[in-house]
Amino acid sequence: MDYVIDDKCLTAKEFIRLADSVWHRDYNEEETYAALSKTINITCRDGERLVGSVRILTDGVYFGTITEILVHPDYREQGIGRRLMELVKDNTPTKLYFGSRPDAIGFYEKLGLERGFESFTITPNGKK
Repeated sequence: MDYVIDDKCLTAKEFIRLADSVWHRDYNEEETYAALSKTINITCRDGERLVGSVRILTDGVYFGTITEILVHPDYREQGIGRRLMELVKDNTPTKLYFGSRPDAIGFYEKLGLERGFESFTITPNGKK
């Protein structure tokens, strides 16, 4: 497995393919490209195939968040998620705050991460 910090070669198309393997949403390629350009993207590849990704969104000084961590279902239980999170810890410029799906809480607890605030959602007017 090859890990890349701030992967500038990550394409929207391959990110969408990975994301769709984890949870299906209607990703727009142009919007995904724009989103990827605003985050620090740490990736895991098996040869040419993207099998893991984590994105850090940060102001670089005070605040950061993990927008998502994705590991292809065929590659789970191989330490990829753990390694991605280690690389996040080593490469984030700020403290990170992020939410978790209930079924992923155990993963973060095993990593020794500190539980923080509950999260809330604001949906902009006109967006779903």
